[in-house]
Amino acid sequence: MKVIITCGPAYEPIDGMRRITNASTGELGLMLAQTLSAGGHEVLVFKGEMASSPLGAGGAVVRSFSTNDDLLSKLRDESAGAVFHAAALCDFRVAQVMGADGASATAAKIPTRAGQITLTLKPAVKVLPQVRAIFPGAFIAGWKYELDGDRASVVEKALRQLGDCSTDACVVNGAAWGDGFGIVRRGCPVEEISGRRELCGYLLRALG
Repeated sequence: MKVIITCGPAYEPIDGMRRITNASTGELGLMLAQTLSAGGHEVLVFKGEMASSPLGAGGAVVRSFSTNDDLLSKLRDESAGAVFHAAALCDFRVAQVMGADGASATAAKIPTRAGQITLTLKPAVKVLPQVRAIFPGAFIAGWKYELDGDRASVVEKALRQLGDCSTDACVVNGAAWGDGFGIVRRGCPVEEISGRRELCGYLLRALG
């Protein structure tokens, strides 16, 4: 089966040199690529340009992406039987940069001597809600990383993601979940996974 994995962070530009991004090394996605490739699947990894993990991807093909829009564009050129969307994409993009004088800062590299700047952010394009239309027959798993709340609130958000994005599974983790990972699927008990290697094995088995 051809499988697509997204991993690592996207970024959004502030100017020609500076960016906003999320904290993600891309390591989990690369571990999953190793596991699925060793399991006999044809794996294509889209890895954020700013991913810092030195881990290899086994026999998988790796391509880079920059912004949310860039990843979405590249996904539209592919076909796959399964998609694991583990990338830490940007929730916001820069709508405007204003200098201390209230004027728009438009320099390719905004000089620090200009003093304080103010960023106005707007929501970035959401990729996961569009994945089902691109891969209508695929098994699709999203991720939900949460820092605030508790396990019940994380599961509630995961179930909402399943409904809003027409996905088959949601992997949950972060401080709100606690140690390890959870697998949330509609109509099924939440499954607890102890670690990253165990999660990769579970997702391999989910492909049959």
